[in-house]
Amino acid sequence: MQLNLRPAESCRYDVVTLGEVMLRLDPGEERVRTTRTFHVREGGGEYNVGRALRRCFDHRVSHVTAIGTNDVAALLEDLLLQSGVNLDHVVRKDSDEVGRTNRTGLNFTERGFGVRAARGTYDRANSAAADLSPADVDWDHVFGALGARWFHTGGIFAGLSATTLEVTREALAAAKRHGTVVSYDINYRPSLWAAAGGSAAAERLTSELLGSVDVLLGVPPDDLEATATELVESTPTIQLVASPVRTVRSASRNDWGGVAWTPDTGLRHGRHLADVEILDRVGGGDAFAAGLIHGLLTERNLDEAIGLAVAHGALAMTTPGDTSSADAAEVERLAGGGDASAVR
Repeated sequence: MQLNLRPAESCRYDVVTLGEVMLRLDPGEERVRTTRTFHVREGGGEYNVGRALRRCFDHRVSHVTAIGTNDVAALLEDLLLQSGVNLDHVVRKDSDEVGRTNRTGLNFTERGFGVRAARGTYDRANSAAADLSPADVDWDHVFGALGARWFHTGGIFAGLSATTLEVTREALAAAKRHGTVVSYDINYRPSLWAAAGGSAAAERLTSELLGSVDVLLGVPPDDLEATATELVESTPTIQLVASPVRTVRSASRNDWGGVAWTPDTGLRHGRHLADVEILDRVGGGDAFAAGLIHGLLTERNLDEAIGLAVAHGALAMTTPGDTSSADAAEVERLAGGGDASAVR
């Protein structure tokens, strides 16, 4: 498929992403409830996509979020600086020293093993990102004066608060005004929506935003073709619907693949990887999205783009943390049918 991408030379950025970034506290082989040490990393659904596009695939990426001003926020900033992602549009929000306002969100994440499922426990209320408001970001400057070929965000950020929904709405509209391709990952999280109306409220929010979306991610893969067909009938701006396909054999072993649909191609299946050994499954879907976006940005055909998405997602789950540490050569090798033989 061919998306109407802006020329690279006319844009400061290849990709702009929008979303909260949290500190991930990882107990390793221990449980959150019993550990005495944590490994600290950064992570957040939309950011994970942008970071992978920068570090693995070498695209020009800028991330938009808000962070506080205390020492915990400084730790998050230090990790963000190491990502290589442009931070010119990160908004600073004044924090107090006891966590009443503009906190840095925390995500305590157990990887799981065997019959024990991976598990995330959030401590993210009253975060700086949740306080982001439409007045904080000049989207016409980002997408117009500076320019971006692709914009990616999702339902995690849009659902954080009433103001983040409005920020998302304005960002999507500005991206469309300036000819930027938009992808949106539904990324439904029951824990985030439990006090805000559950899945029905999340669906209403998504439906409000779809008119500005070109590429929709996170649709349940079961019966994706029927769902996508119905969506496009009501929202003809959508050009592509895609999703990873996962069968959980245990926390440590999953079958992994991907599927995508366009009005022109119908349903297309990516490579099926059976019995993939999982070190850390969190972030696999974000890595899938990054691989797909990379493929489409580099004008691969849809089958090749799905192949890159599946390969990158699989590789991301072989290392700890939300973010990918794969490189492009590894992704291309696996996408091309390579196996785990030693590379010397």
